[in-house]
Amino acid sequence: MADASVVPAANDHAAWQRHVYRRRVGNWILVVAAVALLAWCVHDTIMFDTDWGRMGGALGIGAALGRFFDIDWSLLPMLWIPALETLMIATLGTILGCLLSLPVAWLGAANVTPSKAVAYPVGRFLMVLSRSIHEIIWALLFVGAVGLGALPGILAVAMRSIGFISKITAEAIENIDHKPVEAIRAVGGSQFQVMYYGIVPQILPVIIGTIIFEWDINIRRSAIMGLVGAGGLGLVFFRQMAMFNYGGVTLVVLTVLALVALGEVVSHYARKAVI
Repeated sequence: MADASVVPAANDHAAWQRHVYRRRVGNWILVVAAVALLAWCVHDTIMFDTDWGRMGGALGIGAALGRFFDIDWSLLPMLWIPALETLMIATLGTILGCLLSLPVAWLGAANVTPSKAVAYPVGRFLMVLSRSIHEIIWALLFVGAVGLGALPGILAVAMRSIGFISKITAEAIENIDHKPVEAIRAVGGSQFQVMYYGIVPQILPVIIGTIIFEWDINIRRSAIMGLVGAGGLGLVFFRQMAMFNYGGVTLVVLTVLALVALGEVVSHYARKAVI
């Protein structure tokens, strides 16, 4: 007579095989659906919505791109001031964004916020609001408010920086070691002393590293602010495009690349020196 335990074991094996089969079928259905969605996107956004006749084939594309390789070096002396203005927008915008982000981080950190019911949601909402709106949108708003020039670019970069700096700072505050904080409070320390002596020393390396990284990013952001009238190299880029001076456009792009490379080098050594 066969052992009765063999039957349940066989049933379990069959159930496991059916589970594996259903899982494989489900995975293949997901793959086919993803490929179909990708094919539809390519057809609708690239194949159908592209003016292929205007391109003129490979020769036409090559000729159009070739115009950008005839660099207009005569424009170089006129790029120094816009390049300096771009660095100024990035630097001042980062400093202003850092100052504005500190109270937002204080509101948005769950362990130090004055009110978890009111202040904490407000702080988190300000972080999301800053990160959700693109810097070009901020620049458009401030150009309409204060006019053309570098000031709206600085304000736009600052507003865009608040979300990132305050979020990283708030998370660093929430992850601190609470023993120094409890020791300061135990000897009668004020809220300011708790923040200054117990919290800031723990999060200072994170804050400095975040600010340096944000400044590096803001150089890229500042380079396109001029497209909406906020000064810097973006304004020169827009003018060269409007005049169909493709060699000048290439020179502006190369200047932006040089600024970004400079920012990478400075931020690298600044992090090594400070942190």
